[in-house]
Amino acid sequence: MRKLLVAAFAASLSLAAAFGALAQEAGKVGVVVKIGGIPWFNAMEAGIKEKGAALGIDAFMIGPTSADPALQVRAIEDLIAQGVKVIGVVPNDAKVLEPVLTKAKENGIIVITHESPGQKGADWNFELASANGFGEAHAELLAKKMGGKGKYAVFVGSLTVPLHNAWADAAIAYLKEKYPEMEVVGERYGVAEDADKSRSTALDLISANPDLKGFLAFGSQGPIGAGRAVEERRKVGEIFVLGPFSPGQGQKLIKSDAISGGFMWNPKQAGEVFVTLADKLMKGEEIKAGDEIEGLGKINPTGNDIIVDQLVTINKDTVDELAAMGL
Repeated sequence: MRKLLVAAFAASLSLAAAFGALAQEAGKVGVVVKIGGIPWFNAMEAGIKEKGAALGIDAFMIGPTSADPALQVRAIEDLIAQGVKVIGVVPNDAKVLEPVLTKAKENGIIVITHESPGQKGADWNFELASANGFGEAHAELLAKKMGGKGKYAVFVGSLTVPLHNAWADAAIAYLKEKYPEMEVVGERYGVAEDADKSRSTALDLISANPDLKGFLAFGSQGPIGAGRAVEERRKVGEIFVLGPFSPGQGQKLIKSDAISGGFMWNPKQAGEVFVTLADKLMKGEEIKAGDEIEGLGKINPTGNDIIVDQLVTINKDTVDELAAMGL
């Protein structure tokens, strides 16, 4: 019996060593996101880890303590020094990251980005929603809630996040054309990656604009903060908050109507796609139009951008099921 146990233990060690060797041979994949510790990127991390384990790849996520581009640069520099095979990034500032991403490529590292169409220094960028489709879907929903007229404000994660601003551009242009009686208040506000800043900015805007009727908040913390502000000012049903957010975080707010709804894609799925693409590229596989890629479906790249539309509706009917998925 003792010999059998020893043999079994030795076999398990051999399997673990073999798996470790395979993972090491496959190469490390490090993904740097905008900020750590928020539900959206927690879900993305779960996708990265699960797909990495399934493919035998050492894949991990780095989440900076704040949405500061300088912290992303530092994290990418660390990954370059570690000699990882693939670096994934969800940029806070596309321009600021260009030099360090170029440096990564010069060191033979594959670079994949997300939420940053046309990113310089990236081999590939992928999106689970087109900029126009995402912005216009939110705009139309806000128009319906506001009755096609009135003042609204726009939040983005940062004024330097290309995709958030592309969504905002699309939404504002759509409303200007389709609903000329709707008026955007002031400039867009770069607070939607911080619930507290979104809340305080929303409170200020409500005070300064007694006739304000809506918020379009592009960034997962924007609807949360704006929704809390609407509740505090007892404006539920008078001011409508729309935007993408993590269902588990905003579950109570949408059920109370402090958030009126929104659309999202699955951040866990995005995490899986990072690793799926990394696996293909590390193997030297070509990515081309017509390919069927898990998590993306059939692709038709434009330049180095892979863009598909996989919008998920967040409302009272869907929020519990989405939250139960860990989103």
